[in-house]
Amino acid sequence: MLRNKVPAVTALFWVTKLLTTAMGETTSDYLVKNYDPVVAVIAAFVVFAAALALQFAVRRYIPWVYWLTVLMVAVFGTMVADVLHIVIGVPYYVSTVFFAIVLAAVFLVWYRSQRTLSVHHIDTRAREFFYWCAVLATFALGTAVGDLTATTFGLGYLASGILFGVLFAIPGAAFRWWGMGATAAFWTSYVLTRPFGASISDWLAVSHARGGLDLGPGPVSLVLFAGIVVCVIVMTARRPADPADRSRASAPEASPAA
Repeated sequence: MLRNKVPAVTALFWVTKLLTTAMGETTSDYLVKNYDPVVAVIAAFVVFAAALALQFAVRRYIPWVYWLTVLMVAVFGTMVADVLHIVIGVPYYVSTVFFAIVLAAVFLVWYRSQRTLSVHHIDTRAREFFYWCAVLATFALGTAVGDLTATTFGLGYLASGILFGVLFAIPGAAFRWWGMGATAAFWTSYVLTRPFGASISDWLAVSHARGGLDLGPGPVSLVLFAGIVVCVIVMTARRPADPADRSRASAPEASPAA
């Protein structure tokens, strides 16, 4: 039995998650536009695989290891989703439906195997495996949904960001006031962080002709990375010396918008 290997669901958790999703979008764009796309994808996969292997190797939650893995899921996952559309030509509505089915299948197998989808009990190798499969699927689905609304539906990046920001807040409100289950609220919000964060970062980075502020993916990525570093430092400083204390403190299901 491992100690719970994911962070407590707090406001800082959601801020950091949004920053990683936003940085994943702009970093992917920067790499594939400034370097050979094949080399960029291979390099991103290598770093992603190394980060994931490190996350599995440690036996407790370590903030920088966990968030490095989440960040590399965002970068590599964005590249994979873009390859499906740009290189292979899969329409965004098709990839959205496909990744939704994949995520549903992951949740179904996970629940039938472990009888829980709670992120407060990622304390066995099997649950950790299912957790990261779900994380990968949520990033892929969120990327496809965000691109679907921004480009296929023509909303643009800012309008899409506002739309998904509102949708992101709804599960938290439903949990607090309308009796929505904590686990369902968490995973719903988790999926929506991807199109929310990515749409806002695209709006900041892309050219005026595409409806953005034209700040550039490189500078935006650097600012987002600095924000992630600050959040991880704060998480590390706040983490109890005894991880068991943190597990006990976060045992009740927390609100996804807490």
